[in-house]
Amino acid sequence: METVALSCRPETGRKSEHVKKPDWLKIKLNTNENYTGLKKLMREKNLHTVCEEARCPNIHECWGERRTATFMILGAVCTRACRFCAVKTGLPNELDTAEPERVAESVELMNLKHVVVTAVARDDLKDGGSGIFAETIRAVRRKNPFTTIEVLPSDMGGDRDNLQRLMDAKPDILNHNIETVRRLTPRIRARATYDRSLELLARAKQMYPEIPTKSSLMVGLGETVEEIIETMDDLRAHDVDIMTIGQYLQPTKKHAKVVKYYSPDEFGELRKIAMEKGFSHCEAGPLVRSSYHADEQVNAAAKEKQRLGDEQLELEQQASS
Repeated sequence: METVALSCRPETGRKSEHVKKPDWLKIKLNTNENYTGLKKLMREKNLHTVCEEARCPNIHECWGERRTATFMILGAVCTRACRFCAVKTGLPNELDTAEPERVAESVELMNLKHVVVTAVARDDLKDGGSGIFAETIRAVRRKNPFTTIEVLPSDMGGDRDNLQRLMDAKPDILNHNIETVRRLTPRIRARATYDRSLELLARAKQMYPEIPTKSSLMVGLGETVEEIIETMDDLRAHDVDIMTIGQYLQPTKKHAKVVKYYSPDEFGELRKIAMEKGFSHCEAGPLVRSSYHADEQVNAAAKEKQRLGDEQLELEQQASS
């Protein structure tokens, strides 16, 4: 493999200096009728989106141009305090059992072909929130039988039964984010572990091999290129199909600092490496987030699944002839 035109040294422990945000991270604002209409709908239905709560840089593109959104269920307060995330932390409210139906109604009103459902971590719940996740999938399917559904849960405490409950509802894609490289995980992710995330992804594939799995990596936190490649290898070793790679952006002064801003060309190199590793699809770019262009990713995964199926059928036919 060619030497990658990337450079990022690990942190040295010295007080890091402020890194200036580059021009390619400037965001185009689009507050058209799609954007304002979608925002009004979310408020009317008392729904939360990770687009707003996590201060996603793509909200104007997704809401204003693509008319897509990532619903965040189980409330807006997370039981974890990860150093990269802007979602509120604290003691969550009681479960809203009517939330799945409201999400389903909103998907219907928006006429979405693909929907992403994520959630705050709910370590206060024995089932990790998997019951509401499963019911949300079923509710969306009842009202929107032709809409594909992607779920993005926390590790739900690493409990196998919790994951089984969610997977038995049969989402079209199971997405769980590794977030950062192994070395930085203890500092960046609260309560989560690198190996537990890999285990969840592997278990999901074991439970339902036909359901594509997906994971996302943030860069710019002080990782090395070698560590990024190691993470790709770990994900592929656990049968992850789709990967997204995006630039970490510091949401507030209290969060982890940005150590490096990767250029679009460097993201292009990372995408190339990921595809060479065998991922069926990879989105990589400064503003890419886990659910960025998720509708395109599910189509790519479906095409890859069809291609592999055709190859297997051809091999079986050759063997029988």
